Amino acid sequence: MRYLLIIFILFLSFLFPNGVIADEMVTVKLVNYIGDTNELDLALKGEFYTLDPALSLKEGVNYQLKVNDGSIRIEGEEKTFHINESFALIPKTYDENHVIYINDRPYLGSVEFQIEDGKNVRPVNQLFLEDYLKGVVPFEVYPSWELETLKAQTLAARTYAVTHMKKNMDDTIRFQVYGKAVDETKGEVITYKDRPIDAFYSASNGGMTESNKNVWGGNALSYFPIKKDPYDPTHPWEFTLNRSQIVLDEINWDDHNWWDEIEEVDTEITAAMKNWLYNKGYSSDIKILSVTDFEITPKQLSSERTEEGALTVEFLQRLLDGTVLYEVINFENGNVNRIRPLIGGNVFKSYLIDSFTENGEAYIVKGRGFGHGVGMSQWGAQMMAEQGKSYEEILQFYYPGTKIKNVTNSN
Repeated sequence: MRYLLIIFILFLSFLFPNGVIADEMVTVKLVNYIGDTNELDLALKGEFYTLDPALSLKEGVNYQLKVNDGSIRIEGEEKTFHINESFALIPKTYDENHVIYINDRPYLGSVEFQIEDGKNVRPVNQLFLEDYLKGVVPFEVYPSWELETLKAQTLAARTYAVTHMKKNMDDTIRFQVYGKAVDETKGEVITYKDRPIDAFYSASNGGMTESNKNVWGGNALSYFPIKKDPYDPTHPWEFTLNRSQIVLDEINWDDHNWWDEIEEVDTEITAAMKNWLYNKGYSSDIKILSVTDFEITPKQLSSERTEEGALTVEFLQRLLDGTVLYEVINFENGNVNRIRPLIGGNVFKSYLIDSFTENGEAYIVKGRGFGHGVGMSQWGAQMMAEQGKSYEEILQFYYPGTKIKNVTNSN
């Protein structure tokens, strides 16, 4: 199945002899809505091919896919199919009447169902770039925003996709009829010295753009400058993190259900901590006891963003045999980007921090913006469009010195 994309393009060359396949295609691993699972629901609208003559799935039938002992089992309409490796579904015709529904979400184009890590099923969607954009742009910005904002977002998303075309992007694609901004900018990308840039963007930069060097290292690029942004509405935020999450002295150790009955104070933040710990190899069964140390140092970058901090977390983890262990993780004077994932990006929204206080019982953090701040601010782009700025002006403000180039293959 490594050559599914090539085979899919060959299919399309017969279906569209007039050259519609001149459009670029993207390959996207479906992760966000599916997660890591060994089971999926599957349904088809329209007729689809498979590369296995023994496998034929019908429109209107609800199928269940499950990975078991390193193979895929497909059940539906009182039939069961066993697939030893991966399999692909390719539409007879590439259009809106041929759609693959995975867990009730529709996907255009072809989908390859792969076995991942020997236990999970991972769908990989392949579709035309312009259709990808029609699906992804509505999830990046509000559909009610100005057309010029949507055009600017479309170019940023298209440019990012083009520069990552050789990779499997980790995202999900849900097709929607959202064509005006995409169609009116068809083939346009953002370039610097005739090469597409990595068109980074974030929801809000808090009134100050950021350099790529400060976020990811490497050389600072001229089209990612640090400068004041008068258009971004700053989006102030605040969160409180309690020092004590579970009091050990209040646990009734004689109650055999004590583990299930105790709960942390700040459940949203501690859920992020547990997820981080699980990804680092700890048990999935964890209780956060306390945050004994949390600091944000006054040291700032030239973009006014915080650079360093400290965090110490005490927790219990329960092993499969029921053994409960006391553990501590400690980050001392480290980069704050190591701390933010433990608190969660939806809570600790940016590194543009205005104040950090501690009252003995809790830590209080106030800041501005949402995201890394490099490149275009989506909210700033909307404010510019509301003031009558064109998408070209928006892009020139956020990616200064770049040019818009149409890369559509006209052959």
